[in-house]
Amino acid sequence: MATQQAGSKRGNALRRELVVRLEEVCRAPAEAVYHLLADLPSHLEWGGRRQPKESFRLLSLEAPEGPASVGTEFRSTGADPSGSFADSSVVTEASRPSRFEFVTEARLTTKKRKVVEWTNVHRYDLSPRDGGCLILYTLTIARISELPGAMVMFRVPGLRSLGLKVSASFARKSLRNLARMVEERAGAC
Repeated sequence: MATQQAGSKRGNALRRELVVRLEEVCRAPAEAVYHLLADLPSHLEWGGRRQPKESFRLLSLEAPEGPASVGTEFRSTGADPSGSFADSSVVTEASRPSRFEFVTEARLTTKKRKVVEWTNVHRYDLSPRDGGCLILYTLTIARISELPGAMVMFRVPGLRSLGLKVSASFARKSLRNLARMVEERAGAC
């Protein structure tokens, strides 16, 4: 098991990290889920083409061939309801078949042309479960350079949970897409 850290460029408008945790049951084994996570081009399918147009979704992804391992870097672009993004990511943990993690330095350009930089940690923990596995996805928003418009809710304690629910709804769709795609490829019922 190896781990690597990624750095940040600009300040942090958050008072503390924001964390979203989601679970999804998959009827395929953890090894099959891990295989798809380490196959970075597949993210463009389950995190992009299978996502609703009004949701967070990947539009392009550039990655080296072969399974990703610690230190593998990749770039992606995408869209979400607040604008478009260009990301640079690095795999920080790759422990087959139980954990896959990467850190993303994101550059969001809002619809009002404001540029906001984010540092996000995406972690997938996979554990065996009757006839398949449980996928625990943790999104840690470690840094946001500034909070324009509705993003200011991340600073207000009563509204922070609403912002996290919105983030969770986008991530949940992607996580479900991952599980269903693994099941299709593994021939699970």
